[in-house]
Amino acid sequence: MVLEIVKRRSPRPAGRFVRPAGFAASALLASALALSPVQAAVTDDPSRAPAVTTTIGATAIAQFYEARGGSAVWFAGGHPGAAHRLMTLLATSDLDGLDPRQFDLRALQKAVRRAEGGNSVDIERADRMLSLAFVRHATALRRVGTGEWRIVDREAVPAALHASDLLRQAAASGTVETFIENMGWMHESYSGLRQQLYDARQRGDRVGAARIRINMERASLLPASGRYVLVNTAAQRLYMYENGKVVDWMRVVVGKPAQPTPMMAALIRYTSVNPYWNLPSDLVAERIAPNVVKSGLGYLKAKGYVVLSDWGDNPKRIDPATLDWKAIAAGKVEVRMRQNPGPANAMGRMKFMFPNKEGIYLHDTPNKELLNEDARLLSAGCVRLEDAPRLAKWLYGEPLNVPKGGKPEQRVDLDQPIPVYLAYLTAVPSGNTTVFYEDIYGRDAQRLAAIGQRQVALR
Repeated sequence: MVLEIVKRRSPRPAGRFVRPAGFAASALLASALALSPVQAAVTDDPSRAPAVTTTIGATAIAQFYEARGGSAVWFAGGHPGAAHRLMTLLATSDLDGLDPRQFDLRALQKAVRRAEGGNSVDIERADRMLSLAFVRHATALRRVGTGEWRIVDREAVPAALHASDLLRQAAASGTVETFIENMGWMHESYSGLRQQLYDARQRGDRVGAARIRINMERASLLPASGRYVLVNTAAQRLYMYENGKVVDWMRVVVGKPAQPTPMMAALIRYTSVNPYWNLPSDLVAERIAPNVVKSGLGYLKAKGYVVLSDWGDNPKRIDPATLDWKAIAAGKVEVRMRQNPGPANAMGRMKFMFPNKEGIYLHDTPNKELLNEDARLLSAGCVRLEDAPRLAKWLYGEPLNVPKGGKPEQRVDLDQPIPVYLAYLTAVPSGNTTVFYEDIYGRDAQRLAAIGQRQVALR
């Protein structure tokens, strides 16, 4: 595997889980039941993962088999390939931050061996045991790794599929073995990262393995299917997903290191057309007031800036000539300023709203030249878009009309809210490689330090 550090290039997430070459199933099972010190050091403490109870999905699984007349899933056509693939997945579930011992691997291995003898009763028993283990594993993956995320809308968080839905999805996939190999119930990048984690362990790359594991946790919250927007702040790119695949992408500007864009899961509910821009007080002091001192009050009129009395819903306009702009520039006096809609407005022609306490949103920008920079870390936390009208067309299914000189802050609701994920994916699979993006916000370093401290405490 090649390790790359990049600031701009962003491959489309892809990858799959492949049975580790040179490892027999028995060897994997043995290693799963007794983790080596090296493995334990890079799993980010799988013992902290939630326990999986043996009752998950049992009734639903029985109903699933009843509905299909008892037909096997993992031994379909009498072939055990899917069964072995699932056993490999379970035996290496420490890669997922889980404890493989939760899945009673010895009993599963014994049942699979008996089923390979061709007896219908043994096949039925082993198939149902494997289905239960599969559902438990898939359910557990949706419980790991949400700690870094700011959950604005619970509806944006993919829940683990119902047991019968998971099994129907596997059975209808065409090739169950391939479905397990690609981990089709997870986001498309997850299985690729999983394989790269295995490879990093084999090389003894403890730091690379830990970074990949951290990113697997982040990716575990992302949907496997559906229509949604994904912003990878580490890559400074936005992706539009349909049916779990990227259909379009664009460059974005994200928060500077001092004002990072948060990891957030929310629902885009509406677009604000011809928006105002409410300037942060520190930005007024840093950028606006010095220009007023230098160029006079004409600077405010040319840029469409207005001074307001307060941050309430019905503020009054203040005559800027009555203010001490030198004191404002020095940070001694704070004022509220708003920029009216127009060609110079920093929000551009539209902003896409997923209301949250942090005041984060996606928005247009008149400063397109910034999108050509390699490191696009220039905002105060919001995400500036390379082509806001193109995103609007994808969201609404048609171009969004933006009347010139129209009423400010016109709200255009979406018929169906669209999930948006502001992710921080510093490791992305690309074929047989992992592309590592610069840890622009230091979140990886913080997590790695925490993992190191935990390992020292354990020793």
